[in-house]
Amino acid sequence: MSLNNTPSAERLHIAFFGRRNAGKSSVVNAVTGQQLAIVSDVLGTTTDPVLKAMELLPLGPVVIIDTPGIDDTGELGALRVKRSYQMLNKTDIAVLVVDSALGLTPEDKALLERIHQKNIPCITVYNKSDITPPHTVSDNEICVSAKTGMNIHELKELIAAQAKGHENTRHIVSDMLKPDDIVILVVPIDSAAPKGRLILPQQQTIRDIIDNHSVCMVTQPSELAMTLKALSRKPEMVITDSQAFAEVSRLVPDDITLTSFSILFANYKGDLRLAVSGVTALNSLNDGDTILMAEGCTHHRQCDDIGTVKIPGLIRKYSGKDINFVWTSGTEFADDLKKYKLIIHCGGCMLNEREMKYRLKCAEDEGVPITNYGTAIALMNGILKRSLAPFPDIQNLL
Repeated sequence: MSLNNTPSAERLHIAFFGRRNAGKSSVVNAVTGQQLAIVSDVLGTTTDPVLKAMELLPLGPVVIIDTPGIDDTGELGALRVKRSYQMLNKTDIAVLVVDSALGLTPEDKALLERIHQKNIPCITVYNKSDITPPHTVSDNEICVSAKTGMNIHELKELIAAQAKGHENTRHIVSDMLKPDDIVILVVPIDSAAPKGRLILPQQQTIRDIIDNHSVCMVTQPSELAMTLKALSRKPEMVITDSQAFAEVSRLVPDDITLTSFSILFANYKGDLRLAVSGVTALNSLNDGDTILMAEGCTHHRQCDDIGTVKIPGLIRKYSGKDINFVWTSGTEFADDLKKYKLIIHCGGCMLNEREMKYRLKCAEDEGVPITNYGTAIALMNGILKRSLAPFPDIQNLL
């Protein structure tokens, strides 16, 4: 995918589910107009979810997900079925492909029930309708043939209709700014920073600011004081990488709003109020407590990695307690959360909004406090209240 394309986490996620040999992968290929999925008469050809970022008219940028059969058998098959169900956590629109000759099976009905429980818009597709008399269909159902192309265009239109209301109207920070406002972004460049580029939250924040016709300046912590002095008028806001919070807070005058990328993203695609509520668990840690450090992506960890080194060290120093840590990354997220005193999540820039909110809901349902990197670092540096200045309704809770 080109670096100029919409990030996958910002795209509509459309997942295709179904039993083995219902023609699910054939429908995926017909809808996308590409050989996206391997098609075979052999049961269980799709063994792992396949995700593909692409442009799909009339929708625009989407992620298409082809999943393993929901009726797979055996020990390995059960794991594949579990992986299919896990894809629901990031699915914005579900497409259930049914063999028209068989109709809805118990496996299909069980999946539909889970889809409805999660309030995911869903379309039921009766495939192979060229060789089986078409079913009488109701709303959000359609008879198609991936082989002949029958009703594939109509299926795409139906998917597009489900997407209404999913348009991204959220903003990272621009809704707090006026055109011509000056914003300074503080971006540390150290051994953990990717070579030759900025990380995704920084890129997206820059784009959001300049789309608003506000002025964006980017500097490292070491040049922040000079940058502030060079301006003829004070900036409206300073946004910093969380790991530089303490240093930046000392340099930025109190009459300038200061926050972090992580706190903005907690509001953008998560639940900032929940993160602020959860972070107070850091004040009641005991020896032997276990904290789950969760990240939404996988990356090569450096010796001073923020999630595995910096934040755990800061927590041990802040609490004075002997704390245990468990780490998960990528699509992994623990099934049993009750054993954790606290969950600290990254900003979730690589997760779509539905998956991020699913993780938050899992923690909330099990009564486990959850927060994120930036909120935790702000609390431990004594500047949480200040960092919440862009969100006065939440700031006033402290």
